[in-house]
Amino acid sequence: MKDKLRKTANEWHDVLTIEQFHVCRDKGTERPFTGKYHDCKDPGVYRCVCCGQPLFGSDSKFDSGTGWPSFLRPIADGNIDTDLDVSHGMRRTEVLCSRCDAHLGHVFEDGPQPNGLRYCINSTALVLDPDPAD
Repeated sequence: MKDKLRKTANEWHDVLTIEQFHVCRDKGTERPFTGKYHDCKDPGVYRCVCCGQPLFGSDSKFDSGTGWPSFLRPIADGNIDTDLDVSHGMRRTEVLCSRCDAHLGHVFEDGPQPNGLRYCINSTALVLDPDPAD
């Protein structure tokens, strides 16, 4: 297991924008169809905006029509964690960065085959690395 990256709220405020902090640290969301990656087709690796950990490959991205970037699978199982989210009167599975615990979005069981999963992720929580070294 990788070492956890731990920072105080003030330390996160120093390195994140207000929107990034709201989404990643306060478990917020961006409005659909407003994020910079919702319709992006550029190749590369999507990394956590907080810690840089590789999360999703562009080869697993698909258009779900939901207004958020959607992925079939994480780049590596150990790079994300999930947790039960019962906020807003719903039961959902929250997706978190395993290194820094940033809130990324949610995973749903209504995706395409082969696994039937749809990782619905906030653009704000991601940065696209077009030429990943790892």
